[in-house]
Amino acid sequence: MGATIITLGAQRALQTVQARPALDANSLAHFVDPLPIPPIARPSGVHPSPADPTIKVPLYRIEMREFETKLHRDLKPTRQWGYGSSAPGPTFETRSGEGLMVEWVNSLPSKHFLPIDHNLHGAEAGNPEVRAVVHVHGAKTPPDSDGYPENWIVPGQSALSYYPNDQDAAMLWYHDHAMGINRLNIFAGLIGAFIVREEVEAGFNLPGGKYEIPLIIYDRMLDRNSQLYYPVSANPASPWITEFFGDAMLVNGKIFPYLEVEPRKYRFRVLNGANGRFFHLSLANRQTFHQIGTDTGLLPSPIELSSLLLAPAERADLVVDFAGHSGEAIALKSDALDLMQFRVSRGQPHDTSSLPTKLRPINRIAESESVKTRILTLTERDDLVGNAAMMLLNGTRWSMPITENPVINTVEIWNLINLTDDAHPIHLHLVRFLILDRRRFDIFEYQTSKTLRYMGPAVPPEPSEAGWKDTARANPGMVTRIIMRFEGYTGRYVWHCHMLEHEDNEMMRPYEVVASAKEASNDVVAPAQEWCVNGRLQIRENR
Repeated sequence: MGATIITLGAQRALQTVQARPALDANSLAHFVDPLPIPPIARPSGVHPSPADPTIKVPLYRIEMREFETKLHRDLKPTRQWGYGSSAPGPTFETRSGEGLMVEWVNSLPSKHFLPIDHNLHGAEAGNPEVRAVVHVHGAKTPPDSDGYPENWIVPGQSALSYYPNDQDAAMLWYHDHAMGINRLNIFAGLIGAFIVREEVEAGFNLPGGKYEIPLIIYDRMLDRNSQLYYPVSANPASPWITEFFGDAMLVNGKIFPYLEVEPRKYRFRVLNGANGRFFHLSLANRQTFHQIGTDTGLLPSPIELSSLLLAPAERADLVVDFAGHSGEAIALKSDALDLMQFRVSRGQPHDTSSLPTKLRPINRIAESESVKTRILTLTERDDLVGNAAMMLLNGTRWSMPITENPVINTVEIWNLINLTDDAHPIHLHLVRFLILDRRRFDIFEYQTSKTLRYMGPAVPPEPSEAGWKDTARANPGMVTRIIMRFEGYTGRYVWHCHMLEHEDNEMMRPYEVVASAKEASNDVVAPAQEWCVNGRLQIRENR
């Protein structure tokens, strides 16, 4: 299942990677380093709440710094960037309804150590090389704290952000979101977990404390001096590549680590933090596990799985029971790739936790509540020799007029029409949504006549993605329908593909939540023309 995600663009990226000298990470010994557990972030004081200045909320001060650390026992220290001098950064432990503030401090060097493509929007040569802005992915935040890609800060500056945490319990995550270099900053290490909790969880008696562990999984590539190696295209003037896939599999910042566990239940908060790789997770001994939550909340009841597909930015809340496996060493894999190993201790288990049969009901949004249904295309624009040059949402570049202006507290259905060969993980800021269905359609007919002709029945979401989401796979050749209520705040946000190379090259668009239907009437038609040449969708900007 995971192998089907490797598409033509990915193959081009892999060819670029394989042509360049790099360390063969698979030659490293597997499972020789213990799994690091990111530290818990601690507040440095309190600050008046922007929502009510009479109330004081915790204030955190998190510095972005350069540091060196060993990614594997047999490697030299690797230069990285991180929040609080670690990659991943410290984990925020928060509670629903209890806001907090973070001062994000840019203490990075003034020069980037990864290859910037100055042709990309936002990364022009006149901009500072090192820029950063933090987005808490999945958070319902005011627009000025959301991490808008153009609101970056440079070394020596800081930004104060407010997170109300007015949302259900879930594992969110935070990462860099700077325009044009987002893929490089995250690759350098600017990533961390942000967990929102509620009292309702305590009633379920799920595994907790040292038996609840975040697993932040991503791939990297290293050069022969153990340094992060980000590949470039064959054109020195335009080093951007379509997608990145590395051979070094990291979990919580270590390559092929191991975790010593007891023969009992564990709760793992899993994040795919990769630039572009889809992980198809399973246990090498073929035992099953249970999923209890999706991106932004608990499922109605646990789902028993033998494997799980996670696209970049997707999360899964999992319970794995190691009872009955005393003395075993069990690898966590993605298809044929080793990710990490669980070493189950011997002895009698002591487990007072539970796996309840019922969790949290989902108050589904009825399709009849939708006030607008949008048709939004995902396209790829090629250069003169047939290589991918940029990816586009709805045929528009970042700088074009906003075409989506939903009204606060209204419901919309978005039809994501994927005309490319890639599966794109589409993320909307501010809102959570439900996947309604996916349906195959005739791509050629849509390209030639803009007629949406379906070629099969609608397919409901997989059970593992049937809860609240903030990122959805838009599969190639299919229409993916999502439904959401735009609530919380008015203002400007973004939606984008979370394959970071795509996001950095035009596959990101601003949208604006407005206060009234009168403002929404200013929705404009995308200022572009699409036409078909030799069966491929082409795009011409209007002037």
